[in-house]
Amino acid sequence: MARSTRTGAAHEARARTAYRWGTAALAASLLSALPAPAAQADDPALSIVGNRTQPVFSRADAIHQQVDIETEVDSDGDGRRDTVRMRILRPKETDAGLKVATIVEASPYWAGGNDVRNHDVDVDVDGLPARGRPAGSARVPGLVTPYEEPGSAGLSASSVPWSGYTDNYFLPRGYAVAQVDSLGTGGSTGCPTSGGRNETLGAKAAVDWLNGRARGWDPEGRPVGAAWSTGDTAMMGISYNGTLPTAVATTGVEGLKAVVPISGISSWYDYYRAGGGVVAPGGYQGEDADVLAKYVHTRADREVCRSVIDGLTARQDRVTGDFTRFWKERDYLRDVGRIKAGVFLVHGGNDWNVKTQHFGQLWDALKKHSVPRKLWLHQAGHVNPMPLRMEEWLGQLHQWFDHWLYGLDNGALTAPPVEVEQSDFSWKQQSDWPARGTRDVRLWLNEGGLTPLPGKPVRQKATDQGRTVPAEQLVADPGTARPDRLVYTTRPLPADLRVNGVPEMSVRASLAGTSPYVTALLVDYGTDTRATAGTVTDTTQQVCYGEGVPGDTGCAYRTRHRTETADFKIVSRGWLDIRNRNSLERQSPVVEGREYRLEWAMQPQDHVFKKGHRLGVVLISTDHDYTLRHPAGTELAVRAGISSVTLPVAR
Repeated sequence: MARSTRTGAAHEARARTAYRWGTAALAASLLSALPAPAAQADDPALSIVGNRTQPVFSRADAIHQQVDIETEVDSDGDGRRDTVRMRILRPKETDAGLKVATIVEASPYWAGGNDVRNHDVDVDVDGLPARGRPAGSARVPGLVTPYEEPGSAGLSASSVPWSGYTDNYFLPRGYAVAQVDSLGTGGSTGCPTSGGRNETLGAKAAVDWLNGRARGWDPEGRPVGAAWSTGDTAMMGISYNGTLPTAVATTGVEGLKAVVPISGISSWYDYYRAGGGVVAPGGYQGEDADVLAKYVHTRADREVCRSVIDGLTARQDRVTGDFTRFWKERDYLRDVGRIKAGVFLVHGGNDWNVKTQHFGQLWDALKKHSVPRKLWLHQAGHVNPMPLRMEEWLGQLHQWFDHWLYGLDNGALTAPPVEVEQSDFSWKQQSDWPARGTRDVRLWLNEGGLTPLPGKPVRQKATDQGRTVPAEQLVADPGTARPDRLVYTTRPLPADLRVNGVPEMSVRASLAGTSPYVTALLVDYGTDTRATAGTVTDTTQQVCYGEGVPGDTGCAYRTRHRTETADFKIVSRGWLDIRNRNSLERQSPVVEGREYRLEWAMQPQDHVFKKGHRLGVVLISTDHDYTLRHPAGTELAVRAGISSVTLPVAR
């Protein structure tokens, strides 16, 4: 059903409170920092014009600092609290009394990764009931994003390689920028746990140190504090780096004022599981929590974490796929009510790595708890939005940080909070997502296609071939009879139809064989040129957005969407392990061939099915690129006429 709620008076009151608090805090900090009258003229200060911080500080002259920060945990069990390593660039004026806010990017990738084998997904066991445990092939984990390795503490600030654009753009405007090695990686101690509580507390320690609540040491082992810090902190990043901001925000830590999760995970169960089954991130079949932890485990003395990582393998449970205590620990949605930061969410509609469910369910939870929020939903996949829409991105990000970190009353919360990229790559502002006025439209899976009314109950069968045949082949040419799929399509649409939200399936079906999966595919049938997950660099358009230093020009090429012309597109997918039809937390017995009422959701989407196209639902068992692949031959039987799909349709 459409999950559309109104942002009520509580949000508005919270926004007004945030403005008042921010202005008061800024005034208080300025008053407390006032020197004797004779020295006022020489005191360094931010330059604020038109309620925007201005680029008056030198990136080239910035101070480079490295600090090892004590955390609250001892995840490697060595009897000492873990430490995280943070590298900082800050305006040189911070050594002369200027206090600044900090933009932090915590990551497990700053030191690179290791060669790791993925689990084997071709499982020659009976999934009804399940038994056995797979293992097998090599891939780079799906959350990896390309970054340069960080510079050492001995380099001058002008020669420190710094990935991204925050140093070029934000440091001159009066911000410090920082990189943090997540626990068990790079210069940090502790162990990586793929979203475990220790990783959250590790990244949180950076915020605590910036606020004077945690101890830190310089490379020589001398205690060091952050006297230059206002304490106000933002966290942002893409993928895993975009997951840690959400994780830390849900602790309610004081001083974290803004987070920008880009293609981030909101619940790790929904990254490696779905509907009670083992389901991979798109493009990374066989990856799991243990594989990712092994990949990022780059700290010195890695032997100390062997038992911790072995424990991940045992507890993640690739046999049942149930939602266990292991996954509950990695579910940030349960603590969204503790968030005190303004949240700027960004996600790609074609992101099948960190699937759209992650932004959709986080957005709903933020609304429920009246957390100040903003959303960009673009047409690409698991990518950085900055070069796609450079000026707009930097402008809105700058506004967001200025408001939350410096208390500027700059309208950050007055514009429509949602921006959605359309199929023609134009952008549309709206007040919520799904769009207000979205209604549920139920279509019935009938023998003659998808229709608004139920039909005569008819039992239809398909024989699973997903172990060797990808879904893209199974959905093609819907007018041709095939024994390995069930296809239901509408007639050509009389007008454009915008589906925005979560499509939901209600199917009367049975399975007989070895595969426990039922997979639903929502398909747009009609020849068109559509965006894919990728982007293309446009080397004819270079934009210089910030101050450059040797090896870093402060410029970037624009990117544009990679497109393809095809007869169809799989718009959304949804998976259910029939053994978990009643609960994600525990399996129920299955009698082969007996019909059950099955209900499950697909991934949220915002897609326009154009006039003349047909909307289709395809049912299969094994989804080659996502689910475990049991031996071929499972019979899927669906009772057409009493099975349906419910679509959230915008007016």
